[in-house]
Amino acid sequence: MSETTELREAIQGAIADNPVILFMKGTPEAPGCGFSARTVAALQSLDAPFAAVNVLPDPRIRQELSALSGWPTIPQLFIDGELVGGCDIVMEMYETGELHEALGVDTPQEEGALGVPAADHAPLSIENRL
Repeated sequence: MSETTELREAIQGAIADNPVILFMKGTPEAPGCGFSARTVAALQSLDAPFAAVNVLPDPRIRQELSALSGWPTIPQLFIDGELVGGCDIVMEMYETGELHEALGVDTPQEEGALGVPAADHAPLSIENRL
């Protein structure tokens, strides 16, 4: 069995074994990019337990993951073995309450993004007004 096959099977096993798993740059404690940081913040604000895999130590992880998922960018969130998407999709789902439903957690009342009261937080994305 080739290293590539073993790696792909390890990734598939991790997805199958963890109800919620995030493939990210860095770790939840030390994200390696802003997109990973935002995705972790959304999950943590919901108190949703999740597994995390750092793709940075071995570039083959990212290559095999993208080949499996058909999704080119990192982070990638999987819930119940299904690819949810990357940061933008996760944040949109967070804002609409769909992420809460997918994770089986209660939707916070009268709060905005990441558990901060709506009037007190800065926008999560930069709007281009040119």
